[in-house]
Amino acid sequence: MADLEIIKSKPIGEGLNAFRLSNTYTDGVEDEGEMHRPNLSLQVELGEFDIRSAIPLLTKVLDKAQDVDIWDAVYDLVTITQSTPPPRPLPYLNRTPISFNTGSLANTSEYRKYFDGALKDELDSSLYVDVPGFFDAFFSGVTVLQSLAEVVFKKCQEGEDSLYKAEGGWRSWPKEAPEKEVLEWFKNVINKFLRFTEENGSTPKIGQRPLGQPGQHLSGSTAKWKLDIGFANAIETSKNLRCDWSQILVPGELKSNQNADKRTDTWLDLARYARHVLTAQDTSRFVLGFTLCGSIMRLWEFDRLGGIASSPFDINKEGLRFVSAVLGYLWMNEEQLGFDPTILESDGKRYIEITWNNKTERLVIIELIKRHSSVAGQATTTWKAHLDGDESKMVLVIKDSWQYPEREEEGELLREATEKGAVNVARYYHHETVHVGGKEDDINGNVRKGLAIKKATDAFLHTPAAITTEGAMPTQSTSGALADSRSRSSARKRSSGSLNAPLPPHKRSCSTSPHVRSGSLNRVHRRVIVHDYGKHIYKASSQVAMLAALEGNIKGHESLRDSTTIIQSDVSIGNLMMNEEKNNPSWLSFIIDLDQAIRENRESPSGAPSKTGTRAFMAIGALYGEEHTFMHDLESFFWVLIWICIHYTGPGQDREATDFDFWNYENTTKLAKIKQGMVVHEGDFIKEISQNFTPYYQPLIPWVNRLRRVVFPDGKRWERKEPALYSQMKAVLENAREDLQVSIKL
Repeated sequence: MADLEIIKSKPIGEGLNAFRLSNTYTDGVEDEGEMHRPNLSLQVELGEFDIRSAIPLLTKVLDKAQDVDIWDAVYDLVTITQSTPPPRPLPYLNRTPISFNTGSLANTSEYRKYFDGALKDELDSSLYVDVPGFFDAFFSGVTVLQSLAEVVFKKCQEGEDSLYKAEGGWRSWPKEAPEKEVLEWFKNVINKFLRFTEENGSTPKIGQRPLGQPGQHLSGSTAKWKLDIGFANAIETSKNLRCDWSQILVPGELKSNQNADKRTDTWLDLARYARHVLTAQDTSRFVLGFTLCGSIMRLWEFDRLGGIASSPFDINKEGLRFVSAVLGYLWMNEEQLGFDPTILESDGKRYIEITWNNKTERLVIIELIKRHSSVAGQATTTWKAHLDGDESKMVLVIKDSWQYPEREEEGELLREATEKGAVNVARYYHHETVHVGGKEDDINGNVRKGLAIKKATDAFLHTPAAITTEGAMPTQSTSGALADSRSRSSARKRSSGSLNAPLPPHKRSCSTSPHVRSGSLNRVHRRVIVHDYGKHIYKASSQVAMLAALEGNIKGHESLRDSTTIIQSDVSIGNLMMNEEKNNPSWLSFIIDLDQAIRENRESPSGAPSKTGTRAFMAIGALYGEEHTFMHDLESFFWVLIWICIHYTGPGQDREATDFDFWNYENTTKLAKIKQGMVVHEGDFIKEISQNFTPYYQPLIPWVNRLRRVVFPDGKRWERKEPALYSQMKAVLENAREDLQVSIKL
């Protein structure tokens, strides 16, 4: 009997009604009518099944499609799950999964067509909405907020032509909510709030003011980006005044459509603004923000694990919540806004204090060296500093970063390297875990105040809950007072025909991402101080100096491995340093950043959920996911040299864009094949680099090819660990230096 005849002979009829009913559920209530699907449940639990692949089938079932269409969808789903299941990780691979973020992009102009995808990857499984208790966590510490909000809201309701009426919402609220009109309304209503507070004898602590310059690009970022709305620090909100990202305290995103509140692209727009703020402000631990889609408002917080948000609310229906949020942003102090209170200031100078050997030392910050540009990630920040009172002003480097607590502390690794005499490795001075408010400064406990992220909704797997008047913000009572509404379950039903509604917690699928959901992760704020200070090798004064520095970097990597069995594991353009200053006692060249380092021949991974990497410099085997060894790092030195010769027209002078910039965004397997194809044939390799090396680095072409011969003998990757590769690579670089020096003399 043909398949169609079988289907007709055995109609589904009402057989799926139980399933359809079971998908009309109440928030926060276990669904007793859930159908049991043992095989599917097992696959979901093991991470072998992407629940999103079932959406076509679920759509047809819930829409009561024809039987033949439902069975076609079943067949398609079975084919997917049986023929191409996502790879299941082995119990132990002696390696930590590699993740990428927008801060690991090398020489990029942040083109939006690439950047948006990279930002989404960075925040994958790291963006959560409808977080219970959000308002209390970030606003309850604001002095007099509750009483002040009640006073202001009461004034808003006074008089026949009151600013707010319970039955109609805010006066003059723009119909259809066009963004420009909403922006003007927003600034006007906030100015009225401020007048009310002044009458009550209260003013903002640090001069926050609303900002709205949607037509102007803000300075202080690599690419040109605009900000719809927000709160800025002590500036006039004139349309003719150009603002800088360093002045933004609370970024916002405006949309005219209420439904935009449920869309991840809206949230990613705000995340992009948060990234710029975090990058421009070198002492920001986190940044607060908000979205306003039509009259629907949602409050946000972004930190080094990702982003979290409150439940949405309608400002025209819950005026007191709106007043409370606005005044909260305006009355917060710097620490509540996310700034690091351990970076102190006195007499115009910034400094930190450290305690060791029973004494306290003050380190005066001279200048910022580098701020890592990302939202989620380590967020490494380095400052040039010196000891207060030290007449010699010997330079020290302060490095702050947010590390997974499972990873071995970089400070301990640097101390070991220094004590064991490793050469050309940044030398240890001090390290500590930063404490804020008398507590270890971590994301989950200190920044997020212990919020139950696991009870929130994963933004990329499911759209957020429907608009509810209950959630994690103060509610409006009949008397106008603020009431505590802590994470109550809504009894509101969702439409059974909506596949955009999030599944209840017990129905959520495992992410197909290799990352662990950030709701179960944590990062700790660590501080390391080292002696050595220099500049990146791409800023070398000449080709000869650059090659000498690279040779010294390889020597440092070898010395670190020989003396401690530590492998640096993140060789990149930002981790290779040199020193050309006559009075600088630092190494002439040295490697930095051991925060991704591993022990050679370790018995098990660190337990950290992932390690970051710069894919443009990663070895082919590392891109394929091999267990990391020193051989991969040696290959990375080769790719760093290639990158410098392509992207720099002189000492520190980088080109705006090249054909190789897509290496920052390419799929790792594809990039591995691209790199493999580039080095396999000598003639093709020479042609490729001849066409792409800048004129400044054209003299290095024959020597880069000779380096290719030792890194890729016969155009192939090494199949074994070969310590002799260290000396072979150093010999090529030494001969190249000598040859160039002779050429210069001639």
